[in-house]
Amino acid sequence: VLIAAAVCTKNGKVILSRQFVEMTKARIEGLLAAFPKLMTAGKQHTYVETDSVRYVYQPMEKLYMLLITTKASNILEDLETLRLFSKVIPEYSHSLDEKEIVENAFNLIFAFDEIVALGYRESVNLAQIKTFVEMDSHEEKVYQAVRQTQEREARQKMREKAKELQRQRMELTKRGGPSMSGMGGRSGGFSTDSYGSSGISSSDSASGALGAPSIEHDHKPMSSKGPQKPVSRNALKLGGKSKDVDSFVDQLKSEGEKIANLAPAIAAGGNSAAASASAAAKAKISADIHTESVHLKMEDKLVVRLGRDGGVQQFELSGLLTLRITDEKLGFIKVQLANNDTQGIQLQTHPNVDKELFKSRAIIGLKNPAKPFPLNTDVGVLKWRFVSQDESAIPLTINCWPSDNGEGGCDVNIEYELEAQHLELQDVTILIPLPVNVQPSVAEYDGTYNYDARKHVLQWHIPIIDAANKSGSMEFSCNASIPGDFFPLQVMFISKTPYAAISAVDVVQVDNNDSVKFSNETILFVEKYEIV
Repeated sequence: VLIAAAVCTKNGKVILSRQFVEMTKARIEGLLAAFPKLMTAGKQHTYVETDSVRYVYQPMEKLYMLLITTKASNILEDLETLRLFSKVIPEYSHSLDEKEIVENAFNLIFAFDEIVALGYRESVNLAQIKTFVEMDSHEEKVYQAVRQTQEREARQKMREKAKELQRQRMELTKRGGPSMSGMGGRSGGFSTDSYGSSGISSSDSASGALGAPSIEHDHKPMSSKGPQKPVSRNALKLGGKSKDVDSFVDQLKSEGEKIANLAPAIAAGGNSAAASASAAAKAKISADIHTESVHLKMEDKLVVRLGRDGGVQQFELSGLLTLRITDEKLGFIKVQLANNDTQGIQLQTHPNVDKELFKSRAIIGLKNPAKPFPLNTDVGVLKWRFVSQDESAIPLTINCWPSDNGEGGCDVNIEYELEAQHLELQDVTILIPLPVNVQPSVAEYDGTYNYDARKHVLQWHIPIIDAANKSGSMEFSCNASIPGDFFPLQVMFISKTPYAAISAVDVVQVDNNDSVKFSNETILFVEKYEIV
Protein backbone atom coordinates (compact mmCIF):
# COMPACT_ATOMS: atom_id res chain seq x y z
CA VAL A 1 0.00 0.00 0.00
CA LEU A 2 1.25 3.50 -0.88
CA ILE A 3 0.97 5.71 2.20
CA ALA A 4 2.15 9.07 0.79
CA ALA A 5 4.07 10.75 -2.01
CA ALA A 6 6.23 13.80 -1.33
CA VAL A 7 8.72 16.15 -2.94
CA CYS A 8 11.45 17.37 -0.61
CA THR A 9 14.88 18.98 -0.74
CA LYS A 10 18.07 17.08 -0.06
CA ASN A 11 18.19 18.80 3.33
CA GLY A 12 14.86 17.20 4.23
CA LYS A 13 12.60 20.24 3.77
CA VAL A 14 9.19 19.07 2.57
CA ILE A 15 7.85 21.11 -0.40
CA LEU A 16 4.81 19.03 -1.33
CA SER A 17 3.16 15.97 0.22
CA ARG A 18 0.04 13.97 -0.65
CA GLN A 19 -1.36 11.24 1.64
CA PHE A 20 -3.39 8.36 0.14
CA VAL A 21 -4.62 6.69 3.36
CA GLU A 22 -6.17 7.96 6.58
CA MET A 23 -3.52 9.24 9.01
CA THR A 24 -2.98 12.11 11.40
CA LYS A 25 -0.94 15.17 10.60
CA ALA A 26 1.53 14.35 13.37
CA ARG A 27 2.04 10.86 11.91
CA ILE A 28 2.92 12.04 8.38
CA GLU A 29 5.11 14.84 9.71
CA GLY A 30 7.00 12.34 11.82
CA LEU A 31 7.54 9.98 8.86
CA LEU A 32 8.80 12.78 6.62
CA ALA A 33 11.05 14.19 9.34
CA ALA A 34 12.66 10.78 9.82
CA PHE A 35 13.63 10.37 6.14
CA PRO A 36 16.72 12.67 6.01
CA LYS A 37 18.08 11.09 9.20
CA LEU A 38 17.97 7.61 7.60
CA MET A 39 19.95 8.71 4.54
CA THR A 40 23.55 7.49 4.62
CA ALA A 41 26.29 8.31 2.14
CA GLY A 42 27.86 5.71 -0.10
CA LYS A 43 24.85 3.45 -0.64
CA GLN A 44 23.74 2.59 -4.17
CA HIS A 45 20.13 1.58 -3.58
CA THR A 46 17.26 4.07 -3.50
CA TYR A 47 15.17 2.78 -0.62
CA VAL A 48 15.38 2.86 3.15
CA GLU A 49 13.38 0.70 5.58
CA THR A 50 12.31 1.18 9.17
CA ASP A 51 10.36 -1.13 11.47
CA SER A 52 7.02 -0.02 10.01
CA VAL A 53 7.49 1.65 6.58
CA ARG A 54 9.69 1.72 3.53
CA TYR A 55 10.99 4.92 1.85
CA VAL A 56 11.48 4.64 -1.92
CA TYR A 57 13.07 7.72 -3.47
CA GLN A 58 14.65 9.08 -6.63
CA PRO A 59 17.02 12.09 -6.81
CA MET A 60 15.98 14.88 -9.18
CA GLU A 61 18.70 17.55 -9.28
CA LYS A 62 18.39 19.28 -5.87
CA LEU A 63 15.20 17.46 -4.92
CA TYR A 64 13.98 13.99 -3.95
CA MET A 65 10.81 12.32 -5.23
CA LEU A 66 9.80 10.22 -2.23
CA LEU A 67 7.22 7.44 -1.80
CA ILE A 68 6.33 6.06 1.64
CA THR A 69 4.93 2.51 1.49
CA THR A 70 4.23 -0.35 3.86
CA LYS A 71 6.94 -2.99 4.21
CA ALA A 72 4.60 -5.56 2.65
CA SER A 73 4.30 -3.55 -0.55
CA ASN A 74 5.82 -4.96 -3.77
CA ILE A 75 9.00 -2.93 -4.20
CA LEU A 76 9.20 -3.60 -7.97
CA GLU A 77 5.74 -2.09 -8.47
CA ASP A 78 6.72 0.76 -6.15
CA LEU A 79 9.80 1.54 -8.27
CA GLU A 80 7.64 1.57 -11.40
CA THR A 81 5.19 3.92 -9.68
CA LEU A 82 8.10 6.12 -8.55
CA ARG A 83 9.32 6.46 -12.15
CA LEU A 84 5.83 7.60 -13.22
CA PHE A 85 5.76 10.19 -10.42
CA SER A 86 9.17 11.44 -11.56
CA LYS A 87 7.87 11.87 -15.12
CA VAL A 88 4.82 13.79 -13.97
CA ILE A 89 6.72 16.50 -12.11
CA PRO A 90 8.56 18.00 -15.18
CA GLU A 91 5.24 18.08 -17.07
CA TYR A 92 3.77 20.63 -14.67
CA SER A 93 6.89 22.34 -13.35
CA HIS A 94 9.15 24.03 -15.88
CA SER A 95 12.20 23.75 -13.66
CA LEU A 96 12.99 21.44 -10.76
CA ASP A 97 13.35 24.08 -8.06
CA GLU A 98 11.38 24.84 -4.92
CA LYS A 99 9.64 27.96 -6.26
CA GLU A 100 8.28 26.24 -9.38
CA ILE A 101 7.06 23.23 -7.38
CA VAL A 102 5.15 25.50 -4.97
CA GLU A 103 3.58 27.53 -7.81
CA ASN A 104 2.31 24.34 -9.51
CA ALA A 105 1.45 22.45 -6.32
CA PHE A 106 -2.25 21.97 -7.05
CA ASN A 107 -1.68 20.62 -10.56
CA LEU A 108 0.88 18.19 -9.16
CA ILE A 109 -1.53 17.04 -6.43
CA PHE A 110 -4.26 16.48 -9.03
CA ALA A 111 -1.81 14.40 -11.09
CA PHE A 112 -0.74 12.39 -8.00
CA ASP A 113 -4.40 11.57 -7.33
CA GLU A 114 -4.74 10.17 -10.84
CA ILE A 115 -1.78 7.82 -10.25
CA VAL A 116 -2.82 6.47 -6.84
CA ALA A 117 -6.32 5.97 -5.42
CA LEU A 118 -6.87 4.80 -1.82
CA GLY A 119 -3.26 3.65 -1.61
CA TYR A 120 -3.22 1.52 -4.78
CA ARG A 121 -1.67 2.25 -8.16
CA GLU A 122 -4.09 3.04 -11.00
CA SER A 123 -3.47 1.59 -14.45
CA VAL A 124 -2.70 4.89 -16.21
CA ASN A 125 0.09 6.31 -18.30
CA LEU A 126 1.45 9.87 -18.58
CA ALA A 127 -0.76 10.84 -21.56
CA GLN A 128 -3.92 9.71 -19.73
CA ILE A 129 -2.92 11.66 -16.62
CA LYS A 130 -2.51 14.87 -18.64
CA THR A 131 -5.92 14.35 -20.25
CA PHE A 132 -7.63 13.74 -16.90
CA VAL A 133 -6.03 16.78 -15.26
CA GLU A 134 -6.98 19.08 -18.15
CA MET A 135 -10.64 18.05 -17.68
CA ASP A 136 -11.38 19.03 -21.28
CA SER A 137 -15.12 18.92 -21.96
CA HIS A 138 -16.74 18.92 -25.38
CA GLU A 139 -20.08 19.89 -23.83
CA GLU A 140 -18.47 22.91 -22.18
CA LYS A 141 -17.01 24.06 -25.50
CA VAL A 142 -20.41 23.76 -27.17
CA TYR A 143 -22.02 25.71 -24.33
CA GLN A 144 -19.41 28.48 -24.54
CA ALA A 145 -19.82 28.72 -28.33
CA VAL A 146 -23.62 29.03 -28.01
CA ARG A 147 -23.20 31.62 -25.27
CA GLN A 148 -20.82 33.74 -27.35
CA THR A 149 -23.23 33.57 -30.30
CA GLN A 150 -26.07 34.80 -28.09
CA GLU A 151 -23.94 37.66 -26.82
CA ARG A 152 -22.97 38.70 -30.37
CA GLU A 153 -26.62 38.62 -31.44
CA ALA A 154 -27.62 40.73 -28.42
CA ARG A 155 -24.91 43.30 -29.18
CA GLN A 156 -26.00 43.41 -32.82
CA LYS A 157 -29.63 44.00 -31.78
CA MET A 158 -28.51 46.77 -29.48
CA ARG A 159 -26.48 48.46 -32.25
CA GLU A 160 -29.43 48.19 -34.65
CA LYS A 161 -31.73 49.71 -32.04
CA ALA A 162 -29.25 52.53 -31.44
CA LYS A 163 -29.03 53.22 -35.19
CA GLU A 164 -32.81 53.28 -35.43
CA LEU A 165 -33.01 55.81 -32.61
CA GLN A 166 -30.29 57.87 -34.29
CA ARG A 167 -32.25 57.90 -37.57
CA GLN A 168 -35.37 59.03 -35.74
CA ARG A 169 -33.38 61.77 -34.11
CA MET A 170 -31.99 62.99 -37.44
CA GLU A 171 -35.49 63.00 -38.97
CA LEU A 172 -36.81 65.11 -36.10
CA THR A 173 -33.86 67.47 -36.50
CA LYS A 174 -34.58 67.86 -40.23
CA ARG A 175 -38.23 68.60 -39.55
CA GLY A 176 -37.24 71.28 -37.06
CA GLY A 177 -35.09 73.05 -39.67
CA PRO A 178 -31.93 75.13 -39.14
CA SER A 179 -33.78 78.01 -37.47
CA MET A 180 -35.10 75.70 -34.75
CA SER A 181 -31.65 74.36 -34.00
CA GLY A 182 -30.41 77.93 -33.90
CA MET A 183 -33.14 79.03 -31.47
CA GLY A 184 -32.88 75.83 -29.41
CA GLY A 185 -30.02 77.19 -27.36
CA ARG A 186 -27.13 75.18 -28.79
CA SER A 187 -23.87 77.09 -28.90
CA GLY A 188 -22.18 76.57 -32.28
CA GLY A 189 -18.66 75.31 -32.17
CA PHE A 190 -17.89 72.79 -29.47
CA SER A 191 -20.56 70.49 -28.06
CA THR A 192 -20.58 68.07 -25.15
CA ASP A 193 -24.21 66.95 -25.08
CA SER A 194 -24.20 64.27 -27.79
CA TYR A 195 -20.98 62.38 -27.41
CA GLY A 196 -20.13 62.57 -23.75
CA SER A 197 -16.76 64.24 -24.22
CA SER A 198 -15.63 67.59 -25.44
CA GLY A 199 -15.06 67.77 -29.18
CA ILE A 200 -15.81 69.74 -32.29
CA SER A 201 -19.45 69.38 -33.20
CA SER A 202 -20.79 68.82 -36.67
CA SER A 203 -21.54 71.74 -38.94
CA ASP A 204 -25.24 71.74 -38.10
CA SER A 205 -24.39 73.30 -34.73
CA ALA A 206 -22.64 76.25 -36.30
CA SER A 207 -25.26 76.39 -39.02
CA GLY A 208 -27.96 76.67 -36.41
CA ALA A 209 -26.17 79.48 -34.66
CA LEU A 210 -25.78 81.49 -37.84
CA GLY A 211 -29.14 80.39 -39.19
CA ALA A 212 -31.00 83.14 -37.35
CA PRO A 213 -30.01 85.98 -39.75
CA SER A 214 -31.31 83.95 -42.74
CA ILE A 215 -34.98 84.05 -41.56
CA GLU A 216 -37.19 85.76 -44.15
CA HIS A 217 -38.61 89.21 -43.28
CA ASP A 218 -42.24 88.13 -43.68
CA HIS A 219 -41.84 85.72 -40.72
CA LYS A 220 -42.86 87.10 -37.38
CA PRO A 221 -40.06 87.01 -34.82
CA MET A 222 -40.35 84.21 -32.31
CA SER A 223 -41.28 85.25 -28.82
CA SER A 224 -39.59 83.78 -25.77
CA LYS A 225 -42.78 81.83 -24.94
CA GLY A 226 -45.21 79.99 -27.25
CA PRO A 227 -43.22 78.94 -30.35
CA GLN A 228 -40.10 77.95 -28.44
CA LYS A 229 -41.83 75.38 -26.25
CA PRO A 230 -42.22 72.65 -28.88
CA VAL A 231 -38.57 73.20 -29.89
CA SER A 232 -37.55 72.69 -26.29
CA ARG A 233 -39.58 69.49 -26.11
CA ASN A 234 -37.88 68.21 -29.26
CA ALA A 235 -34.50 68.94 -27.77
CA LEU A 236 -35.37 66.95 -24.67
CA LYS A 237 -36.74 64.16 -26.83
CA LEU A 238 -33.51 63.98 -28.80
CA GLY A 239 -31.54 63.77 -25.60
CA GLY A 240 -33.47 60.67 -24.54
CA LYS A 241 -31.49 58.35 -26.79
CA SER A 242 -29.31 56.95 -24.02
CA LYS A 243 -32.36 56.27 -21.87
CA ASP A 244 -34.00 54.23 -24.66
CA VAL A 245 -30.82 52.26 -25.25
CA ASP A 246 -30.44 51.61 -21.51
CA SER A 247 -34.00 50.30 -21.30
CA PHE A 248 -33.34 47.99 -24.25
CA VAL A 249 -30.17 46.69 -22.57
CA ASP A 250 -32.04 46.16 -19.30
CA GLN A 251 -34.65 44.15 -21.19
CA LEU A 252 -31.94 41.91 -22.65
CA LYS A 253 -30.36 41.46 -19.23
CA SER A 254 -33.73 40.49 -17.72
CA GLU A 255 -33.93 37.74 -20.33
CA GLY A 256 -30.66 36.29 -19.06
CA GLU A 257 -28.33 37.77 -21.67
CA LYS A 258 -24.90 38.96 -20.61
CA ILE A 259 -24.29 42.31 -22.25
CA ALA A 260 -20.93 44.07 -22.35
CA ASN A 261 -20.87 47.79 -21.64
CA LEU A 262 -20.56 49.56 -24.99
CA ALA A 263 -21.00 53.14 -23.75
CA PRO A 264 -18.40 55.43 -25.33
CA ALA A 265 -17.25 56.79 -21.98
CA ILE A 266 -13.66 57.53 -21.13
CA ALA A 267 -12.10 54.45 -19.58
CA ALA A 268 -11.68 54.54 -15.83
CA GLY A 269 -8.14 54.86 -14.59
CA GLY A 270 -5.45 57.00 -16.17
CA ASN A 271 -7.66 58.37 -18.93
CA SER A 272 -10.29 59.87 -16.66
CA ALA A 273 -7.71 61.41 -14.33
CA ALA A 274 -5.76 62.99 -17.18
CA ALA A 275 -8.94 64.17 -18.94
CA SER A 276 -10.20 65.76 -15.71
CA ALA A 277 -6.89 67.53 -15.23
CA SER A 278 -6.94 68.78 -18.83
CA ALA A 279 -10.53 70.03 -18.51
CA ALA A 280 -9.69 71.85 -15.28
CA ALA A 281 -6.66 73.48 -16.91
CA LYS A 282 -8.77 74.57 -19.91
CA ALA A 283 -11.33 76.10 -17.57
CA LYS A 284 -8.58 77.91 -15.71
CA ILE A 285 -7.16 79.39 -18.93
CA SER A 286 -10.61 80.59 -20.00
CA ALA A 287 -11.25 82.12 -16.58
CA ASP A 288 -7.97 84.07 -16.70
CA ILE A 289 -8.89 85.83 -19.97
CA HIS A 290 -10.72 89.16 -19.87
CA THR A 291 -13.46 89.18 -22.50
CA GLU A 292 -14.59 92.22 -24.48
CA SER A 293 -17.95 92.77 -26.17
CA VAL A 294 -16.46 91.03 -29.21
CA HIS A 295 -14.68 87.83 -28.20
CA LEU A 296 -12.88 85.43 -30.54
CA LYS A 297 -12.04 81.91 -29.40
CA MET A 298 -9.76 79.55 -31.33
CA GLU A 299 -9.62 75.92 -30.26
CA ASP A 300 -7.28 73.27 -31.66
CA LYS A 301 -7.86 69.59 -30.86
CA LEU A 302 -5.25 66.88 -31.42
CA VAL A 303 -5.70 63.15 -31.97
CA VAL A 304 -2.32 61.42 -32.20
CA ARG A 305 -1.37 57.74 -32.24
CA LEU A 306 2.32 56.83 -32.50
CA GLY A 307 4.06 53.46 -32.72
CA ARG A 308 6.41 52.41 -29.94
CA ASP A 309 9.11 51.71 -32.55
CA GLY A 310 8.51 54.98 -34.40
CA GLY A 311 6.15 56.00 -37.16
CA VAL A 312 2.86 57.89 -37.18
CA GLN A 313 -0.26 55.72 -37.13
CA GLN A 314 -2.68 58.65 -36.82
CA PHE A 315 -2.35 62.42 -36.67
CA GLU A 316 -5.43 64.61 -36.92
CA LEU A 317 -5.81 68.28 -36.05
CA SER A 318 -9.26 69.84 -36.01
CA GLY A 319 -10.00 73.38 -35.04
CA LEU A 320 -12.79 75.93 -34.77
CA LEU A 321 -12.96 79.71 -34.60
CA THR A 322 -16.00 81.00 -32.72
CA LEU A 323 -17.28 84.55 -32.40
CA ARG A 324 -19.31 85.86 -29.46
CA ILE A 325 -20.88 89.33 -29.44
CA THR A 326 -22.53 90.73 -26.31
CA ASP A 327 -23.22 94.30 -27.52
CA GLU A 328 -25.98 94.67 -30.12
CA LYS A 329 -24.30 97.80 -31.48
CA LEU A 330 -21.37 95.65 -32.62
CA GLY A 331 -23.38 93.05 -34.53
CA PHE A 332 -22.29 94.41 -37.95
CA ILE A 333 -18.58 93.57 -38.01
CA LYS A 334 -15.89 91.82 -40.03
CA VAL A 335 -12.91 89.87 -38.72
CA GLN A 336 -9.51 90.18 -40.40
CA LEU A 337 -7.43 87.00 -40.13
CA ALA A 338 -3.78 86.23 -40.83
CA ASN A 339 -3.14 82.80 -42.32
CA ASN A 340 0.55 81.86 -42.10
CA ASP A 341 0.01 78.14 -42.59
CA THR A 342 2.58 76.23 -44.64
CA GLN A 343 1.41 72.67 -43.92
CA GLY A 344 -1.73 72.59 -46.06
CA ILE A 345 -4.45 72.90 -43.43
CA GLN A 346 -7.93 72.65 -44.97
CA LEU A 347 -10.17 75.61 -44.13
CA GLN A 348 -13.97 75.76 -44.34
CA THR A 349 -16.19 78.76 -43.62
CA HIS A 350 -19.75 78.72 -42.38
CA PRO A 351 -22.36 78.73 -45.21
CA ASN A 352 -23.59 82.22 -44.15
CA VAL A 353 -20.05 83.63 -44.32
CA ASP A 354 -18.91 85.33 -47.53
CA LYS A 355 -16.59 82.68 -48.95
CA GLU A 356 -15.11 84.84 -51.74
CA LEU A 357 -14.26 87.61 -49.28
CA PHE A 358 -12.45 85.11 -47.12
CA LYS A 359 -10.55 83.53 -50.03
CA SER A 360 -9.39 86.84 -51.47
CA ARG A 361 -8.73 88.89 -48.32
CA ALA A 362 -8.90 86.43 -45.36
CA ILE A 363 -11.84 88.37 -43.90
CA ILE A 364 -14.76 86.78 -42.05
CA GLY A 365 -17.99 88.59 -42.87
CA LEU A 366 -21.62 87.67 -43.54
CA LYS A 367 -22.89 87.25 -47.08
CA ASN A 368 -25.63 89.76 -46.32
CA PRO A 369 -23.88 92.71 -44.63
CA ALA A 370 -27.27 94.17 -43.75
CA LYS A 371 -27.81 91.44 -41.17
CA PRO A 372 -25.96 91.28 -37.84
CA PHE A 373 -24.25 88.37 -36.17
CA PRO A 374 -26.34 86.67 -33.43
CA LEU A 375 -25.94 88.09 -29.92
CA ASN A 376 -24.78 86.25 -26.79
CA THR A 377 -24.06 83.08 -28.72
CA ASP A 378 -20.81 81.30 -29.57
CA VAL A 379 -21.03 81.28 -33.35
CA GLY A 380 -18.72 78.96 -35.28
CA VAL A 381 -17.50 80.92 -38.32
CA LEU A 382 -14.45 78.95 -39.47
CA LYS A 383 -13.22 75.43 -39.00
CA TRP A 384 -10.12 73.62 -40.18
CA ARG A 385 -8.66 70.15 -40.39
CA PHE A 386 -5.22 68.71 -40.96
CA VAL A 387 -4.33 65.01 -41.35
CA SER A 388 -0.77 63.81 -41.83
CA GLN A 389 1.48 60.74 -41.66
CA ASP A 390 4.64 62.87 -41.53
CA GLU A 391 6.65 62.63 -38.32
CA SER A 392 7.58 66.31 -38.64
CA ALA A 393 3.96 67.19 -37.79
CA ILE A 394 4.23 65.66 -34.30
CA PRO A 395 4.51 68.42 -31.67
CA LEU A 396 5.92 66.22 -28.87
CA THR A 397 7.80 62.95 -29.32
CA ILE A 398 7.93 60.32 -26.57
CA ASN A 399 10.59 57.61 -26.66
CA CYS A 400 10.04 54.66 -24.29
CA TRP A 401 12.77 52.00 -23.97
CA PRO A 402 11.90 49.09 -21.66
CA SER A 403 14.64 46.44 -21.48
CA ASP A 404 14.89 43.12 -19.67
CA ASN A 405 17.23 43.39 -16.68
CA GLY A 406 17.89 39.62 -16.49
CA GLU A 407 16.21 39.29 -13.08
CA GLY A 408 12.61 38.84 -14.24
CA GLY A 409 11.97 42.59 -14.43
CA CYS A 410 12.55 45.58 -16.69
CA ASP A 411 14.58 48.79 -16.67
CA VAL A 412 12.60 51.56 -18.38
CA ASN A 413 13.97 54.78 -19.86
CA ILE A 414 11.50 57.38 -21.15
CA GLU A 415 12.41 60.67 -22.76
CA TYR A 416 10.42 63.44 -24.38
CA GLU A 417 11.38 66.19 -26.81
CA LEU A 418 9.42 69.19 -28.08
CA GLU A 419 9.51 69.19 -31.88
CA ALA A 420 7.17 72.17 -32.47
CA GLN A 421 9.28 74.70 -30.60
CA HIS A 422 6.83 77.57 -31.20
CA LEU A 423 4.49 75.85 -28.72
CA GLU A 424 4.49 76.18 -24.95
CA LEU A 425 2.90 73.06 -23.48
CA GLN A 426 1.47 73.36 -19.98
CA ASP A 427 0.39 70.77 -17.40
CA VAL A 428 1.94 67.89 -19.34
CA THR A 429 1.01 64.47 -17.94
CA ILE A 430 2.46 61.20 -19.22
CA LEU A 431 0.63 58.10 -17.98
CA ILE A 432 2.68 54.90 -17.97
CA PRO A 433 0.80 51.61 -17.32
CA LEU A 434 2.44 49.18 -14.90
CA PRO A 435 1.96 45.51 -14.04
CA VAL A 436 -0.61 44.81 -11.33
CA ASN A 437 0.72 45.21 -7.77
CA VAL A 438 4.24 46.08 -8.91
CA GLN A 439 5.63 49.34 -7.51
CA PRO A 440 8.26 51.08 -9.67
CA SER A 441 11.63 52.14 -8.34
CA VAL A 442 12.31 55.56 -9.89
CA ALA A 443 15.98 56.48 -10.21
CA GLU A 444 16.04 59.73 -12.21
CA TYR A 445 13.31 62.06 -13.42
CA ASP A 446 12.49 65.61 -14.49
CA GLY A 447 9.39 67.28 -13.07
CA THR A 448 7.39 65.23 -10.55
CA TYR A 449 5.82 61.78 -10.49
CA ASN A 450 3.11 59.89 -8.62
CA TYR A 451 2.47 56.14 -8.42
CA ASP A 452 -1.24 55.30 -8.37
CA ALA A 453 -1.41 51.79 -6.90
CA ARG A 454 -5.18 51.52 -7.37
CA LYS A 455 -5.05 52.24 -11.11
CA HIS A 456 -1.61 50.63 -11.65
CA VAL A 457 -0.16 53.66 -13.45
CA LEU A 458 2.87 55.91 -13.02
CA GLN A 459 1.87 59.56 -13.55
CA TRP A 460 4.73 61.76 -14.74
CA HIS A 461 4.00 65.51 -14.53
CA ILE A 462 5.98 68.27 -16.26
CA PRO A 463 4.64 71.80 -15.59
CA ILE A 464 5.96 73.45 -18.78
CA ILE A 465 7.66 72.22 -21.94
CA ASP A 466 8.90 74.99 -24.25
CA ALA A 467 11.91 75.91 -26.36
CA ALA A 468 13.96 76.61 -23.22
CA ASN A 469 12.92 73.33 -21.60
CA LYS A 470 12.28 71.13 -24.60
CA SER A 471 13.50 67.72 -23.38
CA GLY A 472 13.57 65.55 -20.28
CA SER A 473 13.76 61.95 -19.16
CA MET A 474 12.77 59.45 -16.50
CA GLU A 475 14.39 56.17 -15.51
CA PHE A 476 12.75 53.51 -13.36
CA SER A 477 12.71 49.76 -12.88
CA CYS A 478 9.93 47.23 -12.19
CA ASN A 479 10.13 43.68 -10.93
CA ALA A 480 8.04 40.86 -12.44
CA SER A 481 7.43 42.66 -15.74
CA ILE A 482 7.99 42.38 -19.48
CA PRO A 483 8.56 45.23 -21.99
CA GLY A 484 4.98 45.06 -23.29
CA ASP A 485 3.57 45.92 -19.84
CA PHE A 486 4.45 49.62 -20.24
CA PHE A 487 2.30 50.33 -23.29
CA PRO A 488 0.22 52.15 -24.36
CA LEU A 489 1.53 55.43 -22.96
CA GLN A 490 -0.94 58.32 -22.82
CA VAL A 491 -0.10 62.01 -22.94
CA MET A 492 -2.21 65.00 -21.93
CA PHE A 493 -1.35 68.70 -22.20
CA ILE A 494 -2.77 72.10 -23.04
CA SER A 495 -1.27 75.18 -24.66
CA LYS A 496 -2.22 78.82 -25.09
CA THR A 497 -0.40 78.76 -28.42
CA PRO A 498 -2.43 77.27 -31.30
CA TYR A 499 -0.98 74.58 -33.54
CA ALA A 500 -2.55 76.10 -36.66
CA ALA A 501 -0.81 79.28 -37.83
CA ILE A 502 -4.06 81.23 -37.96
CA SER A 503 -4.68 84.37 -35.92
CA ALA A 504 -7.10 87.29 -35.68
CA VAL A 505 -5.51 90.58 -36.64
CA ASP A 506 -8.35 93.09 -36.44
CA VAL A 507 -12.12 93.48 -36.08
CA VAL A 508 -13.77 96.37 -37.98
CA GLN A 509 -17.30 97.65 -38.42
CA VAL A 510 -19.00 96.94 -41.73
CA ASP A 511 -20.18 100.49 -42.52
CA ASN A 512 -17.09 102.63 -41.74
CA ASN A 513 -14.23 100.09 -41.22
CA ASP A 514 -13.52 101.52 -37.78
CA SER A 515 -11.58 99.15 -35.56
CA VAL A 516 -13.47 97.51 -32.73
CA LYS A 517 -11.86 96.48 -29.46
CA PHE A 518 -11.92 92.72 -29.15
CA SER A 519 -10.52 89.95 -26.95
CA ASN A 520 -8.86 86.82 -28.26
CA GLU A 521 -8.57 83.37 -26.68
CA THR A 522 -6.54 80.49 -28.10
CA ILE A 523 -6.17 77.00 -26.72
CA LEU A 524 -4.64 73.74 -27.93
CA PHE A 525 -5.72 70.57 -26.13
CA VAL A 526 -5.44 66.82 -26.55
CA GLU A 527 -8.36 64.47 -27.10
CA LYS A 528 -6.12 61.42 -27.50
CA TYR A 529 -2.33 61.22 -27.61
CA GLU A 530 -0.91 57.75 -27.17
CA ILE A 531 2.12 55.62 -27.94
CA VAL A 532 1.11 52.00 -28.61
